[in-house]
Amino acid sequence: MAHYIFNLAGGDASRATEFLRAKMWGVGAEEAHGVALAPGDLILVYLAAPARKFIARAELASAVHDWTPPEAQVYPGDLTSGVLLAQVEEWDPPVPMSTVLAQIGQAGPEPTSKPVSYVSPLTSMRPRSRWQSGTPTRPADP
Repeated sequence: MAHYIFNLAGGDASRATEFLRAKMWGVGAEEAHGVALAPGDLILVYLAAPARKFIARAELASAVHDWTPPEAQVYPGDLTSGVLLAQVEEWDPPVPMSTVLAQIGQAGPEPTSKPVSYVSPLTSMRPRSRWQSGTPTRPADP
């Protein structure tokens, strides 16, 4: 199981919510880490500037694939491929980057505005990390 940040450029919460509620996230063919995404991987959904907040946690239900005709009909975006999501937990209110990084033991700069399907791997997860457990939990604010 791997861990990723899915970064939505522009901080558009309503667009991200559409993807999450459809349980689908578009991943373009040019995405460097797209081929590594696999069922069971865990993701955090991040709204880039100006929001700079995490808004959800989910598990991948599929690898990246071209949308089937029924999937393409319900996908709310314009990419032709992506992943299916399971166990989506929306976080309201959103969680600041500093709070999440403290929970997972990850250091480094915040993700910046990138293409909509930008995927960034998290490489130093601590096993006791709350969002990694089988029961999704919104990190507590410090």
